[in-house]
Amino acid sequence: MTTLLAFSDGTGFLTRYADFPSDCIAPRHVDVWRPPGEQAGSEIRYPVIYMHDGQNLFDPALSFIGVDWGMDEAMLRLIQEGRQPGAIIVGVWNSPLRLQEYMPQKPLTTSGAQHILSQFVEQAGGAPLSDGYLRFLAEELKPFIDAHYPTLPDAAHTLVMGSSMGGLISLYALIEYPEVFGGAGCLSTHWPRGEAALVDALGAALPLPGQHRLYFDYGTETLDADYEPWQRRMDEWLRNAGYQEGQDWLTRKFPGAEHSERAWRVRVDLPLRFLLHGEVVG
Repeated sequence: MTTLLAFSDGTGFLTRYADFPSDCIAPRHVDVWRPPGEQAGSEIRYPVIYMHDGQNLFDPALSFIGVDWGMDEAMLRLIQEGRQPGAIIVGVWNSPLRLQEYMPQKPLTTSGAQHILSQFVEQAGGAPLSDGYLRFLAEELKPFIDAHYPTLPDAAHTLVMGSSMGGLISLYALIEYPEVFGGAGCLSTHWPRGEAALVDALGAALPLPGQHRLYFDYGTETLDADYEPWQRRMDEWLRNAGYQEGQDWLTRKFPGAEHSERAWRVRVDLPLRFLLHGEVVG
């Protein structure tokens, strides 16, 4: 593993680890952004947000559509509003096996989801690999981050977040590792079209309420136009499991919003406020 870059532009510190090694998945780049106030010798420790599709977070030149999430700018806004100390953001780049690594693995082995698995294998060219991807996050990457950065390592201060399939794998991460991840941000979660089995399998596996925060949202244009009925179904699972809306979980609808980094950039402050501080906006 080599460090491709490490710099500060006055708005934080960004370090890129090239081809971060793993026994669970293929190596890939990992970006680590730290707030501008973080410095050697400081006693301040930070929450950590692990995010998928890491190349889309900080640099529009690397992002899928030429627009990044602006995660550094979003975090700085919160800090400047007095919500100290901010958080460390760990952006895990995706790989050519993105679909397989982000599709929840165990739910597709349930009897009602076998047809979804067959369709997925045909579409993605192979079976889901998400259990290995989550082992990498929880058992390899997180220990490295905690050892090398001033983190608050407990679950209450360890979050996972992404969009589309990244939203789906974020929910699955919290389900599989509730002792590691205390919150999940799931923007424009990519629920398979016309299928309830995956939603139901994930809903049935939710951890007990009261110790985690879950944020969901969706727009009404492009791919997001398909998501509302399946998100409402997940909302019912949350209610029935005892999750308190506005306290343990939040779902937001954004009329007119499309399925893109451009849209997620506009509203990313909302999940950050809720997951980090319990604030409900809008």
